[in-house]
Formats: sequence, C-alpha cells, structure tokens
Amino acid sequence: MAAAPAAAGAGASRGRRSAATAAAWGGWGGRPRPGNILLQLRQGQLTGRGLVRAVQFTETFLTERDKLSKWSGIPQLLLKLYATSHLHSDFVECQSILKEISPLLSMEAMAFVTEDRKFTQEATYPNTYIFDLFGGVDLLVEILMRPTISIRGQKLKISDEMSKDCLSILYNTCVCTEGVTKRLAEKNDFVIFLFTLMTSKKTFLQTATLIEDILGVKKEMIRLDEVPNLSSLVSNFDQQQLANFCRILAVTISEMDTGNDDKHTLLAKNAQQKKSLSLGPSAAEINQAALLSIPGFVERLCKLATRKVSESTGTASFLQELEEWYTWLDNALVLDALMRVANEDSEHSQASTVFPPLGTSEESGLPHNSARTQLPQSMKIMHEIMYKLEVLYVLCVLLMGRQRNQVHRMIAEFKLIPGLNNLFDKLIWRKHSASALVLHGHNQNCDCSPDITLKIQFLRLLQSFSDHHENKYLLLNNQELNELSAISLKANIPEVEAVLNTDRSLVCDGKRGLLTRLLQVMKKEPAESSFRFWQARAVESFLRGTTSYADQMFLLKRGLLEHILYCIVDSECKSRDVLQSYFDLLGELMKFNVDAFKRFNKYINTDAKFQVFLKQINSSLVDSNMLVRCVTLSLDRFENQVDMKVAEVLSECRLLAYISQVPTQMSFLFRLINIIHVQTLTQENVSCLNTSLVILMLARRKERLPLYLRLLQRMEHSKKYPGFLLNNFHNLLRFWQQHYLHKDKDSTCLENSSCISFSYWKETVSILLNPDRQSPSALVSYIEEPYMDIDRDFTEE
Repeated sequence: MAAAPAAAGAGASRGRRSAATAAAWGGWGGRPRPGNILLQLRQGQLTGRGLVRAVQFTETFLTERDKLSKWSGIPQLLLKLYATSHLHSDFVECQSILKEISPLLSMEAMAFVTEDRKFTQEATYPNTYIFDLFGGVDLLVEILMRPTISIRGQKLKISDEMSKDCLSILYNTCVCTEGVTKRLAEKNDFVIFLFTLMTSKKTFLQTATLIEDILGVKKEMIRLDEVPNLSSLVSNFDQQQLANFCRILAVTISEMDTGNDDKHTLLAKNAQQKKSLSLGPSAAEINQAALLSIPGFVERLCKLATRKVSESTGTASFLQELEEWYTWLDNALVLDALMRVANEDSEHSQASTVFPPLGTSEESGLPHNSARTQLPQSMKIMHEIMYKLEVLYVLCVLLMGRQRNQVHRMIAEFKLIPGLNNLFDKLIWRKHSASALVLHGHNQNCDCSPDITLKIQFLRLLQSFSDHHENKYLLLNNQELNELSAISLKANIPEVEAVLNTDRSLVCDGKRGLLTRLLQVMKKEPAESSFRFWQARAVESFLRGTTSYADQMFLLKRGLLEHILYCIVDSECKSRDVLQSYFDLLGELMKFNVDAFKRFNKYINTDAKFQVFLKQINSSLVDSNMLVRCVTLSLDRFENQVDMKVAEVLSECRLLAYISQVPTQMSFLFRLINIIHVQTLTQENVSCLNTSLVILMLARRKERLPLYLRLLQRMEHSKKYPGFLLNNFHNLLRFWQQHYLHKDKDSTCLENSSCISFSYWKETVSILLNPDRQSPSALVSYIEEPYMDIDRDFTEE
C-alpha cells in the first residue's frame, strides 16, 4: 500500500501545499471557482486526475466555503486526518478526529435506513457524500491497511478501537452514497485484508457486516483460499462469531451464475458446463472445499443449528451485540423488530425488561444479573432464529455441492436431523401470536420475515438431504423404521436395503420423527400458505429414486393422498407452483401402488370430482405431466400383472380408465411435444419431453409405435400445419441425445423413476431419429419432403 501523499505529512509547509494545489488545479489560475468544486472533485474521482482529496485545498479556503455550503466541517477534519495519519504518527490525534467525524455520518445513515428523509433533506449535500468526495474513503482504506506496511522490519499497528471507527465510517458511507461499495469491492487486496480484522472480537461484527456488503456487489467471487490463515481464523471463532460469519459464507459458496435456476434454458446451462469444464472448478466450489478442509467446521455448524435457545449466548453478551447492531445499520431493521417484540412481552409479563442505553456494555460495568439485562423469551428465540437461518443455508449449499457425500456423512454423524427434530415444535414450527415479529417495511406474510424464512430454509435443507440418498431414513425414529419393516413383511416383499443399513443411533428420537412432524403441519397448513410448495417438495424428495412400496404405504397410512386430493380438487388450488409440487408428489405416491389407486378412487368418487381433477391436470401440462407419466407407467405394469386386486382396480379406477384410452394418450402426447422447443427447454419443463418419450416407449413395447406416429401426423394435418410438430419433436430428440448421453446423474434418475432401463430409452430415441424414410418407426417417414426441417443448429439464441 502506498504511503499517504507527502503533502499530508505533519511537517508539510503551507507553501508546499499551495504549490501542490496549484499544480492540481492546472489552468485555474491557482484558485478553483467555488461553484465547480464538487463537480471537479467528482470528475477527479472518476478519472483519478485533478482534484481528488481535501489535502489539495488550504484550510482557510475550506473554512470559508463551508460557511456557504454547510459541509459540517468535514473537509477540514479530513485535512487534519491526512496530517495526523502519516506513517510515523502515533495515531492518537488521528483517533480523536475520527471520533468527531463518526457521529456526523452515523446519524445521517440511520436516518437514511429508517427512511427519515426530513433529516437528510436539511443539508444540500449529505455528509457521507462530502466525506467521500473529499477523499475520505480512500484515506480510511489506507489507514486500515497500515499494518500491512513494514518500516525497518517492523509492521505498523493501529488499535482495535481505531479500526472500529474506520470501519463504522466506511460502512455508513456505503449505506448512503451510491458507488462506494462497488469501489471498495474493486480493491481485492483490501477485501482480503478485511478478513484479518475479524481475528479481534472488538472489530469482528463491524468487519463482517462491511465484508458482506462488499461481497454482495463484487463482480468476481472472492477465493477463500487466498485469505491468510483461514483455518486458524475460523477455528478461533466462538459460536456467535461463526454464526455471523455464515452470512459472509452464504455469498462465497453459492454460484454467482444463475444457470442453476429452473427458468434458465438447458442450452445455456450446457454451454456453461462446457465452459466450466475447460476452466476447472468454480470459485464457489473452491471455497466449499476450503471450508470442508477446516477441522470441525461442519460439526460446529451442526451444533449451532441444533442448539436450544437456553444454550445460546448469555444475556449480557447478547445485549452487547444488539448495541453493535444498532450502530451497524445492516441489522438495524432486525433490532427494530426485536425491540418491538421485547416491548410487547414486557407489557404482558411481570419481568422487568429494560434495555440499557445505547453505548453501555459489559465493559462499562453493567452487572450480569441486573434486572436491566433480563430478556423476554421471544427476544432470545428471535436471536436464535437469525443465527440458524444463516447456518442452515450454508449446510444446504454444501449438501448440494461436489462434496455432497462427504457432507452427508458428517451431517449424519453429528446428528443434525435428530437435533432439528427436537427443535421442531418449540422453534422451527413454533406457534406465535398474530403480532409476531415483522421486519420494518414488510408485512407478517412476507417471505422476508425471519420466522417464515427459517421455515423455508429448513424445508429446503430437508429436500436436499432426502433427495436420492439412503440417509433419508434418518428422518424417522426407531418405531417408524420398524413400521417400514412390518409393511414389507406383510406385503411379502424384500425389506429396503437402505432401511436395514440405517444406523439406529443416528435416527430421530421421541414419539415422532421429522418426516411425520412435517406431515402433521402440512395437513394443517392454510390453503393460501406459501409453505405448501416447500412442504410438498420436501416430502416428495423422500420418495424420489427407486420406487419403494413401504415408503409409499408409510405416507398413505398417514392420510397424505387424501390431503393432496383435497387441496387439488376441493380447495381448487390456483397457485401454479403449489399445484406442480402436489402433482409431482401425488405421482411419486401412487406410482405402481395398487392401494394408492384404490384410495384415489375412493376419494374421487363422483364424476363431478373427477372432472374438476381433470380440469386441474389439463390446465397446465408442464405442472401435471409427472403425474401423467406415473399413471401411464402404472397402467402398463398393472395390465401385465395377474392379480385379482389389480384387476379390480383396473376395472373401477376412473383415472386408469381415462389414461388407457388411445385418444387420451394422443392428446397428451401432442400437447406435450407442442408446448416445448429446444430453445425454451428448462430443468422445469424438460420433463414434458421425457413424459412424451415414456408414452412412445410403452407403445413400442406393444409394437404400436408406428400407429402413434401416424396419429400424430394426422393431428398435424387436422391443425393445418403439416410437419410442424414432428420437426419440433425430431429437434427435441436430437437435443435429448446431446444432453443425457453425457450426464450420468440424469440418466440414472430417468432409469430409477421409470423402471425402464436407460438402454431402452437410448434405443427408442435412436429408432425415432433413424434417417431411413422407409422405417415405419422413424419420425422422418411421417414428415413430407416439402415440410422437412430437421437440421436446425442448437446454438443459444
């Protein structure tokens, strides 16, 4: 880091300063025009030339100009700060100047965040803007980084208190002045250096808050392996610091590219994957690996996620942090909400809940057992919720990363699931009053509410934990595992190997496991609840993979099918996301299960109900096609079984009878192909392509593939668009080959979910793409020459 300009030295004479000023002003005749000062400073800030710092002005000139412009004396203070912050300074006077500057900016920043515009309108230019314009931000960066400079082999030191003041001023400036955070983000050496300031408890929270904001706007993700002594830094954090550090980790381990979003096309994602393969691991993947290499890291996260409120940090320590939050505006809204909850509790309890004035702390001698430090239970709960939000997010991201199996093993070993089960009723899905916490500027049903966000994060974690992994049985308790074994025994089928291999010492304890608790709250959820989507996804992930009769019966016995049908039919759910999640769950629950189809027929017991159900299915095939696929597969299996129970279901079930009709299958097939195109395929709607393939694979098994293709051709002609559907399908299948033949996971999922070998999938696609126009099973045989358009390029448009 370059030293401060020589002009800032304590011995700089007025004459030398004037010479430097004149040089900087260029052709201005030695004195800038007052009206142009801010404009010229702004220009200098952008170009790096001309006027850029307060040191380029005389104190007399700044004082005179301040009387007119009301700059609150900030430029003069910066001038003094330059003079007292040189390399050989003892920083004593420097710190007193910072103490003068700090309140001028913090009050303004607080008003800015709390939307008290009256305060900010009193000044023509905000103090933070003036501070930055006269070079204050760059000067503070230089002061903070002085410890990186060595003089005669000795590194410079500045006090924690001074670092704290610098960080406070920088953060307040970032809050109020546009562009400051982005400029700091561009200083990569400064961002890395900030991590070293977290070694001190006195500056930890300020540093963490500033880093979080900077990383939020940084174009390129920081690499944690570049942070000096990362392992030692993290290992020395106490639990409170580690929980706050997770806010930073959330930014550093999540992929910056949004290609993982369901709404992004598979073409774009495939192109990104090819690019990533050539570039090696992403920064997020490198950061995940760096964290997992820290001894005890995941274990400590699991302890944080599962600790009870009574085990959290002591009251006095918590009060100290609340005071810091009040100063640190990133958390001011949270404090505002917490204070309101505290006031509410104090009105309804005998306990005296009085908060110490801001600025007091343990260090000021506040006794730990004082009545002033008694906190209401709701405050302690909210404190814990804010921590667990960040920790669960980090665990969830790690569960979805490259080291998934390693993380899975550690999470199981450290008993995260039984720990969350014990917290379910009292914290995660706790009952709260109608006046429950709501953040400033939001309403109670807003997804930004800490209570709601914690629930959603918890459900996302369960979904990631259960998805295609045998550890999903840790969501049950010993009694429920025995129930699964009994179901298999009664049905005279082999017990699931993963159930037999489950370590009983790691499962949930208590009367109910986590999955059962989730089902209970799911059935009580209001119709308009935003949780329904996430609840259904979490339960569905338990059923994904190779179909398990015992798993299905376990859920059927708890009334899940009836609940889903009530939501789809009787409540006539309108939310597309919730409908899709319920259709997907219903498909997994019913697939190949005769008992499920009997229960379905018992609930949908009138033509009127069945028509409502069909209306919901047909309203959006993108949402319901997974159910269509599961029913089609089940029908095929049932038709090939010789069993009285199966025969009875085939003869009575409205849904199976409906799907068995060729016109119904053709209608689904035509619409499934018509609503997707290669350029619009996403992770969400590619299932439509696979469902259309399932229908044609089953037709091929019955040697009816040519019939189905011929019917598609007739439907094309009836729509007066010959070739438009089959050309599109041909292109979709070409893309299917490119997409699936290079992705082991996807192909395994297709095989497990359909019980059709992947080789049969590949063969069917190859037959359909056969270029021989004489083949009765080739698509080209049904596209007339004038309408042939099968060689389109798949490049992303």
